[in-house]
Amino acid sequence: MGKSQKRGDKMSETKKIAIMIAADTIGKGSEELGHNLMKSYIYSLTEADVKPETIMFLNRGVYLTTAGSPVIEMLRQLEADGVEILSCGACLDFYQLNDALEVGTVTNMYSNVEIMHEADSTIVIS
Repeated sequence: MGKSQKRGDKMSETKKIAIMIAADTIGKGSEELGHNLMKSYIYSLTEADVKPETIMFLNRGVYLTTAGSPVIEMLRQLEADGVEILSCGACLDFYQLNDALEVGTVTNMYSNVEIMHEADSTIVIS
């Protein structure tokens, strides 16, 4: 299979996909709907045939990797499936969540930039 494929076709197993999640909701408007959309998105990633190589959580996105998150088990499943889960250290510090991280590891912006540069595509969710 080539890099240019139709929607629905299985993507090449070698394509490196990075996802940056910069919020704990998706979109603007109803916060409740935004939380539900984010849970649905993370769940859909667990069910996808092709997983991203890395998911980076920044800003309020770090709330998804810390205690009390409704998607912790889904993120643990993704991690078990080989997806690298990274949370911004400066963001954890800002929100005073350093001791609350429950899945993945702490990263910094230099690593995030490197990951995005090495990826074939980066998806940003905010």
